Amino acid sequence: MKEDLLWQVRHYVYQHFADTTHPPSVEETAKHFDISNEEAKGLYLELHNRHAFFLDLETLKIHMANPFSGIPTDFKVTANGKTYFANCAWDMLGIPAALHSDAVIEAKFTESNEEITLEIKNGEVTNKDLLVHFPLPFSRWYDDLVFT
Repeated sequence: MKEDLLWQVRHYVYQHFADTTHPPSVEETAKHFDISNEEAKGLYLELHNRHAFFLDLETLKIHMANPFSGIPTDFKVTANGKTYFANCAWDMLGIPAALHSDAVIEAKFTESNEEITLEIKNGEVTNKDLLVHFPLPFSRWYDDLVFT
């Protein structure tokens, strides 16, 4: 496996998320790079193993390419006229940073289902009286990434 192709695929996936709000399939990636589906599958699995992506291992669909979520979540981020899903409160702040964009974030508190709206302008959260709580330290997030 070529190391440079691995990172080109990673870059392509992130660019695809930024452009379309969803991840490319293995087949789309294979077509883009003019490689076989099997080679693209191998690259996706290697990126998963390196924690660059989090895959559904049965379908190889990208569930997470932090900060982007490949599935709908309670963390919606509208930026550049598009709506993205983030994996968690940390990632909802990461999407505007990754896109270098202002954003409006709609999120739900996990325990109460209370909805909140945040606005990011010029890299700053405008609602400065709010706090985000992370129940686990970052070093433990991959113990159970979906729960975290």
